[in-house]
This record gives sequence, C-alpha cells and structure tokens, in this order.
Amino acid sequence: MFPLITRPEMEIGRYHWMYRSSRPHRYHHVPALRGNVSPLGIQGCFECCIKCLGGVPYASLVATILCFSGVALFCGCGHVALTGTVSILEQHFSTTASDHALLSEVIQLMQYVIYGIASFFFLYGIILLAEGFYTTSAVKELHGEFKTTACGRCISGMFVFLTYVLGVAWLGVFGFSAVPVFMFYNIWSTCEVIKSLQINMTVPGDQICVDIRQYGIIPWNAVPGKACGPILENICNTNEFYMSYHLFIVACAGAGATVIALIHFLMILSSNWAYLKDASKMQAYQDIKAKEEQELQDIQSRSKEQLNSYT
Repeated sequence: MFPLITRPEMEIGRYHWMYRSSRPHRYHHVPALRGNVSPLGIQGCFECCIKCLGGVPYASLVATILCFSGVALFCGCGHVALTGTVSILEQHFSTTASDHALLSEVIQLMQYVIYGIASFFFLYGIILLAEGFYTTSAVKELHGEFKTTACGRCISGMFVFLTYVLGVAWLGVFGFSAVPVFMFYNIWSTCEVIKSLQINMTVPGDQICVDIRQYGIIPWNAVPGKACGPILENICNTNEFYMSYHLFIVACAGAGATVIALIHFLMILSSNWAYLKDASKMQAYQDIKAKEEQELQDIQSRSKEQLNSYT
C-alpha cells in the first residue's frame, strides 16, 4: 500500500522540485485544518451564512412586511365593512332599493378596486424587495466585481418617483378611510347619549335622531332616512353595526400603516439611488486609473525592450 500524501505535502514537494538549487530543509507533516475552513481556503457553512445575512436588505424587508400588513388590513377589513354598511342602510335608513341604487353600485365598484389594490401592492412589494436585495449586494460587493449601468440607475429613479406618487395617493386614501369612521362614531356617540338619558330619566330619547341623508350618501327623498330613540339604539346594538364600525377603524389604521411603509420605501430607494450614483462615479474613476496604469506598463515594457535591443 502506498502512503497517503496530503495536499500541503504535495505543495512542498512541488516547491522543492522547482527549486532544486535551494538549500534542503527538513519538512514536517502539516495536519489538516479543522473547522469551518478547508485547507484550500474555501469558506465553510458559517462564513457563507454570515455573507448571505450581510446581503439581506433588512430595511426593505421591514418596509415590505409593514406594507403587506397595511394593505391586507385595509383591503380585507374595508371590503367586509362596506358590505355591512350596505346592509345597515337597506334595513334601517333606505327601505326603497331605488333610493340607494347609486350607492350600492359605488360600493361594489370600490370592492373591485380593493381587489386590484391588493394584487398590485403584492407584486409591487416583491419588486421593491428584490430591488433592495440587488442594491444591497451591489453596494457591499458580495458577488464579485460590481458594474452599474445607466439603465439600472434609471430603474431605481423610476421606483423613487412611482413610490412618491403612490405615497401621495395613499395619503388621500387614508383621509378618505377616516370619513366612515367619523360617521359611525357620530352614530355610536348618539346612542351613548340616548343610553345615558334613559339611565338618568331626564329627557326622553325619542327626540334624539341621526339623519344619514345629511352626509350625502343617500338622497333626501329616501325613506325613512333617519333613526330616532329606541330604533337608533337597536341599530347600535346589532352585530353588523359593531363589526362595521370596528372594521372601518382597522381599515383606517391599515391605510396609515401603508403610508408609513411607502415613506420608509421612499427613504430606502432614495438612499440606494444615491449609492448607485456614487458607485458609477467610482467605477468610472477606477476604469480611468486602470487604463492609465496599463498605458504606463506598456510604456515601461517598450522602454525595456528598446534598452535590451541597444545593449
């Protein structure tokens, strides 16, 4: 059987064979390295995990999770709350279908818009997260030499502009989602006043009413259009009113969370765009420097050749 020769011993033998004129040395067996690094210098599992974790865009990841959560709350809770609102109007404030036909169509259209918003932001959040992975890896140069292009910088700038526009639009959505919360709060506070009057036995609650027609969501000729006293109290005690009221609050909070997520995305994208711009300038500087060094080496080599030819 032939003895087992390790890689370090092979390297030492190759060195001794190439340099026979050198003084012989006494070489000892070099034990194989243990742990996460192999004798060939290949990184182990731990180093690879640390490198991969270093390329994770944590800021973009947090913004994506916040954006998904806000859009999910707004779309899911808003859809169910709109359905409950239509049911309350049909049962208590507008018994004639023709009076609230336009409102029903608008609410149905808004529900379809909610489906589109959920789909769009699911895709847009994934794209922004992927862009964050790309830019983070590029800035930290985790995958070798980084080359930025004008197209990449234009795409990053486009994302900045689009995120800014979406952020302004979601500010309007956040303000619009606060309107039904205000309406339901007025109805709920009126019911609380009626309950307090019944407990104190001071003024009958029949004189306290809520007229939905004054909000402009149903026409003035809608019947009955308003609810007073015990009827209004019964409306507040229904599960539909309770669920719709709280779901509108959650939907408004979801819209606010989406606005915060888009602002977070806007800061991240602006920072990434600035990094890419600086990286392109550094790349151009390095290219010019490498070209000058290559020209200097060519000049030196030609000078040596001419000197050797003279001698």
